[in-house]
Amino acid sequence: MKSKRRIRLFLDSNVLTGGIVSPWGLDKAALSLWAARLCRLVLADVVRDEVEENLLLHAVRLPSLEADKLIEHYRHLVKLTDPEIDYYPDQALVRSSRHLIRHAADVPILLSAMASKPDWLLMHNTKHFTQAVAKRTPVRIATPAEFFRTLSSLLR
Repeated sequence: MKSKRRIRLFLDSNVLTGGIVSPWGLDKAALSLWAARLCRLVLADVVRDEVEENLLLHAVRLPSLEADKLIEHYRHLVKLTDPEIDYYPDQALVRSSRHLIRHAADVPILLSAMASKPDWLLMHNTKHFTQAVAKRTPVRIATPAEFFRTLSSLLR
């Protein structure tokens, strides 16, 4: 039996964090696709660092036992999904690619997505990751809602 190639998803930190801390929603649904091994997770170091920072900020507002569970669930998720890891882009490349996106802090994320060549880059940051940015790069950028609408249309 011929196995089909899994969709490779690159999640921005806001989608990944939302999927971890939210009890339900499209961010959680995207993580469920990875947990079920229907999609392949591409995890950039720059995103991983942002997620870990966000989770620590979230955890300080929780009782210690819940905070420990949150961090443990994140570690389990990463182990379970066995993500493809994309490393930090070279600083010279980050500086020379500043023209690609308005917000300087997003350049390493965009470059990591470009280097890893995912099928989709999912994020909520439509203020910075605009359609103009998508046209300047080979990356297919969408919100989780747009991704799931497209996926749903393929099943009709």
